[in-house]
Amino acid sequence: MRLANGGRRIDRSVPLTFTLDGVELTGFRGDTLASAMIANGIIQVAPSLYRGRPRGIVSAGVAEPCALVQVGPEPSRPATTVELYEGLCARTLRGVGRLDPAAETLRSDKKYVHTDVLVVGGGPAGVAAALAASAGEARVILVDDRPDPDGGPLDPEPLGERPEVRVLSRATAFGYYDGNYVLIAQRNRLWHVRARRVVLATGAQERPIVFADNDRPGIMLASAVRTYLSEYAVLPGRAAVVVTTNDSAYFAAFELAAAGARVEAIVDTRSAPPSDLAERAAALGIEILAGNRVTATEGDARLTAVSTMHKTIACDLLAVSGGWNPVVELFSQSRGTLRWDDRLAAFVPAVAAQATSVVGAANGTFDLAACLAEGAAAGTAAAREVGYPAPPLTLPVVETRGEAEPHPVWLMPGEGAPITWRDHFVDLQRDSTVADIARAIGAGLSSPEHVKRYTTIGTGSDQGRTSGVVALGVLAELLGRRSPGEVGSTTFRAPSVPIRFGLMAGRDRGPLHDPVRVTPLHSWHVAAGAEFEDVGQWQRPRCYPRHGEDSEAAVLRECRAARTGVAVQDVSTLGKIEVVGRDAGEFINRVYTNGFAKLSVGSARYGMMCGADGMVFDDGVVLRLAEDRYYLTTTTGGAANVLDWLEEWAQTEWPDLDVAFTSVTEQWATVAVVGPSSREVVTRLAPRLDASAVAFPFMTFREAELVSGIPARIARISFSGELAFEVNVASWYGAATWEAVMAVGADLDITPYGTEAMHVLRAEKGFPIVGQDTDGTVTPHDLGMSWIVSRGKDFLGKRSLRRPDTVRTDRKQLVGLLPVDPDELLPEGAQLVADGVSPEPPVPMLGHVTSSYRSATLARTFALALVKDGRNRIGQTVLAPLGEKTIAARITEPVFYDKEGTRRDG
Repeated sequence: MRLANGGRRIDRSVPLTFTLDGVELTGFRGDTLASAMIANGIIQVAPSLYRGRPRGIVSAGVAEPCALVQVGPEPSRPATTVELYEGLCARTLRGVGRLDPAAETLRSDKKYVHTDVLVVGGGPAGVAAALAASAGEARVILVDDRPDPDGGPLDPEPLGERPEVRVLSRATAFGYYDGNYVLIAQRNRLWHVRARRVVLATGAQERPIVFADNDRPGIMLASAVRTYLSEYAVLPGRAAVVVTTNDSAYFAAFELAAAGARVEAIVDTRSAPPSDLAERAAALGIEILAGNRVTATEGDARLTAVSTMHKTIACDLLAVSGGWNPVVELFSQSRGTLRWDDRLAAFVPAVAAQATSVVGAANGTFDLAACLAEGAAAGTAAAREVGYPAPPLTLPVVETRGEAEPHPVWLMPGEGAPITWRDHFVDLQRDSTVADIARAIGAGLSSPEHVKRYTTIGTGSDQGRTSGVVALGVLAELLGRRSPGEVGSTTFRAPSVPIRFGLMAGRDRGPLHDPVRVTPLHSWHVAAGAEFEDVGQWQRPRCYPRHGEDSEAAVLRECRAARTGVAVQDVSTLGKIEVVGRDAGEFINRVYTNGFAKLSVGSARYGMMCGADGMVFDDGVVLRLAEDRYYLTTTTGGAANVLDWLEEWAQTEWPDLDVAFTSVTEQWATVAVVGPSSREVVTRLAPRLDASAVAFPFMTFREAELVSGIPARIARISFSGELAFEVNVASWYGAATWEAVMAVGADLDITPYGTEAMHVLRAEKGFPIVGQDTDGTVTPHDLGMSWIVSRGKDFLGKRSLRRPDTVRTDRKQLVGLLPVDPDELLPEGAQLVADGVSPEPPVPMLGHVTSSYRSATLARTFALALVKDGRNRIGQTVLAPLGEKTIAARITEPVFYDKEGTRRDG
């Protein structure tokens, strides 16, 4: 079925051998697997998934619903998008494939780029937009899913000569998110693109028509027939019938005739086809059956005949065109709205929500001259809007042909009665029929979203490209509505084309597999011999062992320094969020359990957040910088979740509040100076600051200038229970500030300490760590922190904290544990049982150890635990069965050190 001449995409000088279902076949470089199959006389693929009906190749691109193949380790790839290569081995799939373990070896990379203008689509409108935008030297990325762009009368070659232009061929944009953030799959690379302007030139998708037995092999979209003829020199059939509702399919008939096929008839649903097309068809001897329709088809392995209202016609190819749908998936994903255009009988873009332009067929413009003009105008405007004035693009003169209005036909009933609709297929991949839609309506469903889920139409890997709008047309017709516009469209979600999970996950690159974040002081820690641990994605010093010292000894030494002298820690990793706006105070008051409305400027307050379920979500200190500006700190690992939480409530529940959030975690470096001598160090560090207890009380902050002239914000905050200060500076001053602290405290034997000493110090004071001493089932009351739960205001989680389950007295509560043997260290996570309980399973558990340490100050081990009815068990003994041994421990209050809190003020 290969034509002797033509085929602009194939290179006949490079023959290729491939294997399909165990049979060796040949094709040419430039073929797709589907075009090579047709060239070898193969149009039938695997049977349909649910009903086992014969199916064939339907399309020539990503819309293919039937011709799915397994290529090597990769399953479910449309044969219409698989490029042929020497030795390709494929097998046709009946709906689903199997992911071969070898797929794990496929290389997958990511690339992050910014651009001024992103153009999606390399057809005439897209090429015009890219040429126009880049004429003013704007950075432009052009994305096209074909091997090279096709500008029609426009030559795309100049794009490759412009240094600020990047053409991504064989690439598909599949996700369009807020902030003009677009994801693009290009073979084994995933591009993350942030664009200032986006031009969508995604074209249009031809749609089929529903009639009896419309799923036989040999029934193909008319546009696909033209693609196989012109681009691959492949003849899909020798005796053809064309059925159409519009002008475009006539050209498929003309091109088939020119390629040597017999075109038996054009079945046009319109009563009066355009005269110029009718005359051209007559000159080629093609009969036009106007005002007609297809009522049935015949054939098994392949189509053999088509029945119309008046006669049956023998044929092996039926080219179908039910009209054109602008490809609006990306536009809709960007939150753009759609409207139904009665003239085009299609959904078209309406109002853009982002800096987006839609041009060409994607905008419902099907005249070539108009497409070029739209693309050029959008490209020029985009370049100028981002600051690159571009000269107008000179466009070639092309013929303008006004197309007669289409006559939308969604459903062609078969002949005879009764009609069951079970052989009228709407979604070929899902085997869904008109009967399924009728059954959904009978169940009381009328919403497109509900009908979609009831029938599964549009839920396959083709994302309903050929079935979605047709299903809406059928639904409207069965409901007695005038058009699909009256029933609405379904939601378009990413990815718009099937994407490998491996591509989204990326390549396993050892230490680069997970991004590592380091503070501005990291190099100093490395030079000081710190042992590091991962906290979230941050690398934090765990301890600083000296020569001949193990980790345990180093931690004990660091704790002694903080309790008896002065110690310093890099706490830059704490999450930091600025909350700004007229209603910032009101918003913060709603998300924290305690009150912040009356917090004065220059003061700080510890706060706790709960989820809507009343469980502890995160905690931290809040500083009020101005009447309309707050500075929130969060746990290191919870920063991103807290920011998402704040954004969610501001956008979805309280959009009337004037408030905005900015993550400033990496903009500030923070140094904690801790211990009885910390005031002396801070006084030397900032000599003009009055750091006395009276002038600088606990939970306040001051703006100061350090000895080196560095501006700083110093806060009186303590997570150790000792006198402490937190020095905040711009991140680029972080290293200099740390070195200055070490220098002014050198004669006081200032000691750097890591996260393990920090944990010991805070646990001695009974300060919980969210995520370690909590597990998503713990309330502030369970932590013994009822004092932080306001009774006089509303806040997130307040109602849940009143539920009977959350006020039970026998809930797990935070308590302290002192092992009976003071040298025994309880493992964190160890389960606890009551003393005297039988060890025979099932053993009722009272709780578990959440934190456990060896304390230099207490000269023994100690732990924190969540224990059922823990506060009423204080003084009792519990057991931790550990296999070969059991550790006994006494339940105590969770505060082990300085219960009066006198040391924090020095």
